Amino acid sequence: MSGKLVIGLPSKGRLQENASAFFARAGLKVRQDGGRGYTGRLDGISNVEIAFLSASEIAGQLEQGLIHLGVTGEDLIREKLSAPERDVEMLLPLGFGHADVVVAVPQSWIDVASMADLDDVALAFHRKRGRRLRVATKYFNLTRRFFAEHGLTDYRIVESLGATEGAPAAGTAEVIVDITSTGATLAANNLKVLDDGTILKSQANLVASLGAEWSETALAAAGEILDRVSAQARAAKVVEVRFASDGDDGALIEELKGRFGVTLPFGDGAAPVRIAHCPEAKLYDLVSFLYAKGRETVTAARADYVFEAKNPLRERLTARLHGKN
Repeated sequence: MSGKLVIGLPSKGRLQENASAFFARAGLKVRQDGGRGYTGRLDGISNVEIAFLSASEIAGQLEQGLIHLGVTGEDLIREKLSAPERDVEMLLPLGFGHADVVVAVPQSWIDVASMADLDDVALAFHRKRGRRLRVATKYFNLTRRFFAEHGLTDYRIVESLGATEGAPAAGTAEVIVDITSTGATLAANNLKVLDDGTILKSQANLVASLGAEWSETALAAAGEILDRVSAQARAAKVVEVRFASDGDDGALIEELKGRFGVTLPFGDGAAPVRIAHCPEAKLYDLVSFLYAKGRETVTAARADYVFEAKNPLRERLTARLHGKN
């Protein structure tokens, strides 16, 4: 691995689009070499290489330390990595790529609503038919761990090579473990999710490899990215409000903090103009309150970024790389 920071991004589809949009919001445009190449870069920051990979490959390369950062689903991290808590740091959930890993059974099993019910069915199935209940899935490790947590052992896993939800109708399995976003596909195949059968609520995450070779160059580039990401996320939550100070408004400032969740990023000392950050949902209430307090003009604007010297994302990555929990 070179001294540069290497980031694994999804190579196609909605995940690639959303990952690119995530970086673009932080002012970092993803550029793909040669239009459809497997490498790229981030405009606006040096010493960064992008590797376009499948989401599954990203999880594997994070574990092996072949890339420093990656955007992939938590389901793949939990499934593919033998020790995710040791090998990677889940830095940030990204708000896209939502999918639940669930246990689903035929809707005709009207008396089966929970994992305990499924355990009873599995035991009865074995006694009656002389073979174990079959569970079709691509999620071997998640399934084994979840079933073990519920004390369910009388089953066997059947590898799903195609559309997992079709396995019960095809007669290749009785139960499935699969991902679902809306449940519509499961319902269309006459399947239902057990009440306590959600194994994992997954979404895309920004993940750091703890086994990669982190040069000072790579760490500095990652720190800049995390600073930009945090600053953009912080700015998206507030509106910057400006209003005139009368020179003795300490009590007013305290009331603004308490009633409207206002923060003053540049302090609350004497100043002719106050600059405050207000949650957007409380903006108009704040403006009305300031009118009532004699402030005749109030301006409000959005900031692109709100940088702060202390960045929890950067600090968490640094702490994990230095072996601290």
